[in-house]
Amino acid sequence: MHSFSPSPLPSANSHQIWFTLTELGRHFGISAVHCGHHLSQAGLRDHDGLPFPKAIDQGYAYKRPEQNANRSVLWNYDRCGGILREHGLHSVEDKRLVEQWADLLEALHVGSPAILVTPQEMADSDMPHHIRTWVNQCLAMRGSQLRINKKSPQAGGDSVREAGQENRFQVQVSPLAAA
Repeated sequence: MHSFSPSPLPSANSHQIWFTLTELGRHFGISAVHCGHHLSQAGLRDHDGLPFPKAIDQGYAYKRPEQNANRSVLWNYDRCGGILREHGLHSVEDKRLVEQWADLLEALHVGSPAILVTPQEMADSDMPHHIRTWVNQCLAMRGSQLRINKKSPQAGGDSVREAGQENRFQVQVSPLAAA
């Protein structure tokens, strides 16, 4: 008779997030089947869809002591999310963030007399580094010529590429405002 000793679920202080395949897939906009397929390709699941012992030992999966095998397995969001990203998937949250950044940068690019920041400067100061490539891809898919360069180690950063022109907006003071 085999005794079952699952790996311990991390303590509440560990800030790790554990999901079923359905929940994990939902965060990446894919089905549980598609999500499971990616984890199987990464060598974390056997032909029955259960985690290999190494997946449990390395903290990718946790098997709860329940009768229903599919519902008893939880997957670590950070570790498995990294695998899904390596497979070219983006979380729904990242997709939304990329769209918002593309909208903002295009609005900055169009400009307003009251805006003193370039799209490149805004990206360098506030854009999460991991989405820069995706934002450029999104801009390209929209037909925009705007691209954000990698942040320069120098204080000013690189300029925005667009037909060789720098796109810096200046404030114009109206005669009424000066009075």
